[in-house]
Amino acid sequence: MNRRRPTLLAALTLTATAALTLSACGNDDSSGKGEGEDKIAGADTGGTTPSASPSPSQTSAGSRPEITFPSDAKNVFEGGGDGDAKKDAVLKDSSLAVNAVDEAIFKGSTGTKALGYYNTEKALSSSITYVQGYIDDNDTWIGVTRYFNRKVTFSGEDQAYVTYCSDESKSYIKNKETGKVDRSAATADSYVLYNTKLAKNAAGVWQTTDIASNRGDKACQP
Repeated sequence: MNRRRPTLLAALTLTATAALTLSACGNDDSSGKGEGEDKIAGADTGGTTPSASPSPSQTSAGSRPEITFPSDAKNVFEGGGDGDAKKDAVLKDSSLAVNAVDEAIFKGSTGTKALGYYNTEKALSSSITYVQGYIDDNDTWIGVTRYFNRKVTFSGEDQAYVTYCSDESKSYIKNKETGKVDRSAATADSYVLYNTKLAKNAAGVWQTTDIASNRGDKACQP
């Protein structure tokens, strides 16, 4: 879907991820949100200043917030850590960070528990701005977004980098007020590269701390 993902997230200093260059899914957007290079999220809030979600570092691992999606939307995460328990834990929390952002879009709120539980620092502020863009436009999305080519590298015991691609060719922007769904044909921009940085907090949660995306990246094209 052309407008499924506008532009996501601030520039990440790519160190360990440089060797894992991938691409992720982006969509062609007649509104201009998906065209060209990704902008730094937070540079243009487009309206109401969003409120921050609770810091995940203040929440114990035993009280992880439940994340719920509407019946007409789904994220599919392919691959795992090949039986590596530590990599599996990182990938699980990385996927939950993605789901938390989408849940906030579905609920029309930047104050959901999960958003600030799995995202922190630059990733949280960028995600809040990103979600607020949907809220300001009265938009949501439907369909299926696929995440693939997920890879993990570690920097010490408590820091990790995750790269992955997304395929947004089967997810579509829907306006909440009119019910109109943008079913524009998929393009190269329906595939995006994500480079993310995660840190393990005191509660044992791998929080996403920074994220960068490159829409239309060749490494993620079908």
